[in-house]
Amino acid sequence: MVVHDDCKLKFLELKTKKTYRFIVFKIEKKQKQVVVEKVGEPTPNYEDFAASLPSDECQYAVFYFDFVTAKDYQKSRIFFIAWSPNTSRVRSKMIYASSKDRFKRELDGIQIELQATNPTKMGLDVFQSRAN
Repeated sequence: MVVHDDCKLKFLELKTKKTYRFIVFKIEKKQKQVVVEKVGEPTPNYEDFAASLPSDECQYAVFYFDFVTAKDYQKSRIFFIAWSPNTSRVRSKMIYASSKDRFKRELDGIQIELQATNPTKMGLDVFQSRAN
């Protein structure tokens, strides 16, 4: 599986310049490569991100999560989400699962990984608990 250069470029912009809040990636089956599907501007919140993931298709996503610690420190973490809904096709799940580690290695700076099969597996409370 090839990773399109635009994926790395957009991720670098998210990581260093905070240009985006999230990036959603998909695998283009014909070209056998991972490409950028959608980007979220810095202002969208978690709900915008969750709504951008399809209910029946696997995808990868990166989410820049800002939070405040128990001691009132402002922090952030970059999450990698392997989105694989229960309603997606088995072949698609297999392709995404087998390509995940290779793709993730291309995105230097991911701090936390989540596997999600439905929205409750990646709720705001899950982000908060994993970020601390």
